[in-house]
Amino acid sequence: MPQHAVPPFLRRASTLAGLAGGVAVATGAGLLLSHSFATGSTAEATPQVVPPEANVSFDYQIGGAYTPPAGVGAVSRDRGDQPAEGLYNVCYVNAFQAQPDALDWWQKNHPDLLLRDGDGDPVDDEAWGEALLDTSTAGKRTRLAKIVGGWVDGCAKSGFQAVEPDNLDSFERSDGLLTPAHNAAFAKLLADRAHTAGLAIGQKNTTGLLEQRGKIGFDFAVTEECGRYDECADYASAYGDRVFVVEYTDRDFTKACSSVGAKVSVVRRDHDVRPAGEPGYVFDTC
Repeated sequence: MPQHAVPPFLRRASTLAGLAGGVAVATGAGLLLSHSFATGSTAEATPQVVPPEANVSFDYQIGGAYTPPAGVGAVSRDRGDQPAEGLYNVCYVNAFQAQPDALDWWQKNHPDLLLRDGDGDPVDDEAWGEALLDTSTAGKRTRLAKIVGGWVDGCAKSGFQAVEPDNLDSFERSDGLLTPAHNAAFAKLLADRAHTAGLAIGQKNTTGLLEQRGKIGFDFAVTEECGRYDECADYASAYGDRVFVVEYTDRDFTKACSSVGAKVSVVRRDHDVRPAGEPGYVFDTC
């Protein structure tokens, strides 16, 4: 998510029903690149992981699903929404922070998995009103991976081809309680889970972990506001142009298009990532 943007009025619509074990299964018979499983007598084969193609037109729909604009070949949608038929689908999962509407669930069921300050209060990402999850120990990372891994499995069962675990950069907002190494280790657990489920996994923001992409297991990137911070070329170089760039202002969109738009997917969305038809909706590509 854009850490420097105005918090949206209509944000990612995850449902609490998915917290315990992923979203409901909906197989979508016409989905492109759907995972196929072996029909051997004893066990299923590991599904094939298919990363996105470079420079396929992309739409960022994490604020609510809608019919993709003409020419779009890939979309990212919240894990509570269904994939778009016939397109390459990326599943949005808030993996390193708690959705605001899920905070009570975390407090009730796993209070120690929320990162807490010296007074015992949750550490918040103030821009979005989200409590940070505590990735600081191996034991907590393992427990978090069971929960978030269930969501990842749900993405695969719903027919997505990839997953983007958001807030990899939460350590930057942790008041020094988390480190890049903590989040990289948790991301590795999620990458293994995604690959086992047959999903490609995208790095979501923070150039500081680009050098560890291979060790973690990232297959592509989803980056917000790289045009604003002159980072788009870094992502493009690291991932062989398999990058989805999201910008939220005309100025930053123009910069991203000028920098990498000829070879990388760049989309201009409104800050609230509103569905088409709502006031304030913005969509454009290079």
